[in-house]
Amino acid sequence: MSAEIQRNKQQAVVRGFMLRCPSCGVGKTLHRYLKVKDCCDHCGLELHHASVDDGPAYFTLMVVVAVIFPLFAIIYANFDPNPLVVAISMMALATALALFLLPRVKGVFIGLQWASRLHGF
Repeated sequence: MSAEIQRNKQQAVVRGFMLRCPSCGVGKTLHRYLKVKDCCDHCGLELHHASVDDGPAYFTLMVVVAVIFPLFAIIYANFDPNPLVVAISMMALATALALFLLPRVKGVFIGLQWASRLHGF
């Protein structure tokens, strides 16, 4: 198998997390917040057929829950906080974490699709 046939999945995942093209690592994968670009501005890789559906949303939700729930236990085990303050601060933290992670997880999914040659890649 030639080097062209082999695609590095780890490199594609890292590039996807950085919101870069899985092929060249220079061009951007997403336009605006979550819209996939038609093609890479740098190498011309067609990205319009990337189909990640609800995968990034579910994965992001799992990560956010895995971070937030232990924080509740740590806060209530070590401190005696006001429940309203904890609830509001945890909601704000969960929202910020989800908004930060969602496009990056979508980029990871696109990178994995490209490296595995799925959906027209």
